[in-house]
Amino acid sequence: MTTDTPRLRLGIVAVVALSLFAALFARLWFLQVLTAGEHELAAERNQRRVVPLAAPRGRILDRDGEILVANRASNVVLVDRAELNTLEDEEREEVLSRLGAIVDRPPSMLEVALGDTSLGPFAPVPVAEDVDEEVLIEVRERQGELPGVEARQLAVRAYPHGTLAAHILGYVGAINPDELEAAGGPDAPGGYRRASRVGKDGIERAFEDDLRGIDGEVVLEVDAKGVPIRELGRREPIQGDDVVLSIDLDTQQVAEQALAEGMVQTQDHVDPETGAPVIFGGSTVVLDVKEGTVAAMASWPTFSPADFVYEITPEQFAALTDPARGTPFVNRALLGLYAPGSTWKLVTALAGLEAGLITPETVLFDPGIFTIPDCSQRCTRTNAGSTPYKDVALRKALTVSSDVYFYDLGARFWQQRERLGETPMQDMATLLGFGAKTGVELPVEASGRLASPAVRAAQYQANPDAFLSGDWFIGDNVNVSIGQGDVAVTPIQLANAYATFATGGIRYQPNVALRTQDQDGTVIREIEPRVGAQVELPAGAREPILDGLVGATQSEDPKGTAYNAFADFPHEAYPVAGKTGTAQTGGGREDDALFAAFAPAHDPRYAISVVMERAGFGSTWAAPVARSVLGALSGLEEPERVRPVAGGSRA
Repeated sequence: MTTDTPRLRLGIVAVVALSLFAALFARLWFLQVLTAGEHELAAERNQRRVVPLAAPRGRILDRDGEILVANRASNVVLVDRAELNTLEDEEREEVLSRLGAIVDRPPSMLEVALGDTSLGPFAPVPVAEDVDEEVLIEVRERQGELPGVEARQLAVRAYPHGTLAAHILGYVGAINPDELEAAGGPDAPGGYRRASRVGKDGIERAFEDDLRGIDGEVVLEVDAKGVPIRELGRREPIQGDDVVLSIDLDTQQVAEQALAEGMVQTQDHVDPETGAPVIFGGSTVVLDVKEGTVAAMASWPTFSPADFVYEITPEQFAALTDPARGTPFVNRALLGLYAPGSTWKLVTALAGLEAGLITPETVLFDPGIFTIPDCSQRCTRTNAGSTPYKDVALRKALTVSSDVYFYDLGARFWQQRERLGETPMQDMATLLGFGAKTGVELPVEASGRLASPAVRAAQYQANPDAFLSGDWFIGDNVNVSIGQGDVAVTPIQLANAYATFATGGIRYQPNVALRTQDQDGTVIREIEPRVGAQVELPAGAREPILDGLVGATQSEDPKGTAYNAFADFPHEAYPVAGKTGTAQTGGGREDDALFAAFAPAHDPRYAISVVMERAGFGSTWAAPVARSVLGALSGLEEPERVRPVAGGSRA
């Protein structure tokens, strides 16, 4: 027993030892044979680092090739963090101190910039942008004292016309996590990086895929500490494609200037609670009705997209979104919601003809006041200034903007709802594109709002405290007939509705771009017109309505509501069909001024809408802005400074 025990123990130890060695050899065989290739690749990757080279974005041009957005060379000082981090703390501080003195920034600010991890660990970090040429030269001359620091030129966005068309063009900014994830993440082939800059609004965003280009890269060999040793390879970036807009630079300039001149003269508003000044804005939209494109789009106040070339400060962004300053960041042409006022009478007239409630020759006596049938409170409505127009048919009703004529139509629509349905006006408005996005080629657009019995009932059910009841009354129909009540339209919807009538019923989804192309002008993609709907207008409607709208700008007896604004205009060569509007805003505030038109009246090329918040009468303010733009488009007038028109009508 005593003899066998040591042998047994030695045997067990031997078996255990053999098992351990067998496991060790098996693991070594696995690592060195089966997975050798994988580890070789990993080792190779550890020796290489890829630094992306951002591609310059494509340019944005107007329809004639004028540059609206380009790229410019910016003198930038960059720091290679990997090389800087190999220095001793004292030497690192000395480098940052020298660099700070050169670029006029304290070392603490440089440290904040170097702490930005969005660029990745190997991409150089910009610590000073748009520095003077002297700074660039000094950094290069003192390269030996500034390890890890370099100065070079990078391409950034340039705006040769300043703020012109800012809301159309949009701006570029750093990609955010949601955008990066939606693009497939930082590892997606050919995708975005954490340091990418992308289009955030306007054309920059809508045509991001065309403008962005293809990033290049530099492959570096690095040592065990991650310090670059040498360059192993390079692929140069490819610039993005150019986008040619339908915008005409000259028309855009005239539209913005006329709108700004008019708006500036109406800015005497104060906050009723604080007494502080408050700015209200406006917009102008010009559509090419033959192409189905946007010829100009202005929103006031505006902003400078150049502010977004680098990072915008919180203070700058707060100013751009401050309602007291007119929220310059908001594109009112697409996002502004306004009661259309009398410009809506085009809708009511078409609906009346379609329903058979009137013919072009139907005459109504207008005493200047209208009493709502079957009404128990607030039962009377009046024309502007209670003016009586006496015998009124459709043409005259549009020319002088007889509210009584359209009040009567609105009341009769409701009285005959069993035969006509509850929403003949709203149905016609829908055909003209109200209550839905136009589909314009820009990222963000409001749908507007159509008031109806069904909408009222749904609103009441959702929020009973906001309404006296969920019922719809005849007075609601009367309000809608002249574009008041709970009706809200955007300026581009208004212009597109008049364009639809002008074309005889073709309702376009407005394009803002004509094509994409290479830098040498080779066309890559043509952007075809997009027809949203073919609207069948009521038989016999075009001539009388056209006559009434032309009368609004030309008729002296009876005087059209826009007659004074278009006095001495070259009507014979370039007749304008238009409609003024003055929309009540409630709360004792000034009315919104509106004007919608198309020209030349009998062979339309352009449709225009002008909306000016809290400006007063449409005939006094909005019509003169439109006249300035249409005069320039006619080629027969030089744009003159916009001035208020005396004797303006509220209609």
